[in-house]
Amino acid sequence: MNFNPWHHVEVGEDQPNIVNAIIEISRGSKTKYELDKTTGMLKLDRVLFSSVFYPANYGFIPKTLGDDHDPLDIVVISQCDIVPLCLVRARVIGVMRMIDHGEGDDKIIAVAEDDVSMNGIQDIDQLPPYFNSELQHFFEEYKALEHKTVLVEQFQNAEIARQSVVHAIENYNKVYA
Repeated sequence: MNFNPWHHVEVGEDQPNIVNAIIEISRGSKTKYELDKTTGMLKLDRVLFSSVFYPANYGFIPKTLGDDHDPLDIVVISQCDIVPLCLVRARVIGVMRMIDHGEGDDKIIAVAEDDVSMNGIQDIDQLPPYFNSELQHFFEEYKALEHKTVLVEQFQNAEIARQSVVHAIENYNKVYA
């Protein structure tokens, strides 16, 4: 049996407040890596067409299934660039609601639980105001030169984000449990 981080790593004991995040892409990268659902390996999806880079560490929450039929995406804010396939305990602080290819594609926003510089952040409104703008701009622009449109609908607080996590866990359990 192959080890697949999506199916073999737990969501986290303290979910939906603190979840396990598996990083696919380090902050500052132009390289779009993605978990290969069949093998569990990290594969190169593409190098971003636009002159933009990921504004935070990016990955997924194991044993979840988003409305886009992929693991639930998570943006993990930390003072550090976190290497791909690193397991990070992430405190859920908000969600960015998106539509990508006509499907809901929530991006959970979290802070690295074990990064002392993030200790005081419990909700998205505690982030610097420019961060939401930077994140929205990145996701609206990173596919523009591929002639693909992404719509960022709104940012929601930690309570709504935790509901998204619970919904994605329930979706996963219906399909894979």
